[in-house]
This record gives sequence, C-alpha cells and structure tokens, in this order.
Amino acid sequence: SWLPIWSGYLDFYDVSAEKRNPSDTWHRLVDRDHIYGLGAFSDSGELVGITHYLFHADTWTPDPACYLQDLFTRADVRGQGVGRALIAGVVANAKARRCSRVYWMTGTENEVAMKLYDTVASLVPFAIYELDLTD
Repeated sequence: SWLPIWSGYLDFYDVSAEKRNPSDTWHRLVDRDHIYGLGAFSDSGELVGITHYLFHADTWTPDPACYLQDLFTRADVRGQGVGRALIAGVVANAKARRCSRVYWMTGTENEVAMKLYDTVASLVPFAIYELDLTD
C-alpha cells in the first residue's frame, strides 16, 4: 500500500518518469539503509500518509541532525492531523537519537503544507541550491 502513496507524492511534485525508481526507494526503506519511514493508517488499517527521513552528522553541533525528506498524505485526509502526526513521529525518533534538530524543505507553492509547517517549526532564511549530477 506504500506505492500508491509514493506515486501520489511524485505526481504532486511532477517528478518525471525517468527519475522515478520506486523499487530502489522501497529497498532502501526495508533494508534500513540509513533511510527510515513511518506510515499513518486509517481506522480501517489503510495507509493514508507516509514520511521518509534520515539521520546525519552535523558540522554545527556535536549532535546529529534529522532530515525529513518526504512527507505526503492522501488528499482526502488532509487537514485531519495526519501530517502533524507523521512529523511528531519523526521528531520522537530524532529525540531518541539525541538529534539537535529536524529540518525539511517544501515547494514554495505548497501553501497548504506550509500552513501546517508554520505551526510546528520555524521558517529559516536560507535558499537551497542544487546541482544535478545525473547527466
């Protein structure tokens, strides 16, 4: 039940077909290859949201940091606390690992998500630059 949610996330961010590799992502998650995942389930046991995150050393503090890489919920459950619960789960795991912070990024057009994020975290004044090395 992970694949439809993951595909919805990739569709949301308009990820091209050639960049999609759900099999590799799934294997990294189940092999616990430094990428962790949490799921949110409905009362009937249906997966309605996912998050993927990882821990890494941080040059600014002696403690590790946690990067929340992906967070997505089905459209029909948005506004019902699913995203907030997934973030709380990541935060709990980061605290257990004694991380100094949890951080993430989102598209600037993702206003619905940013409304949630503004209630649980602080927007920092940094720009993100990316250099694509896949060519």
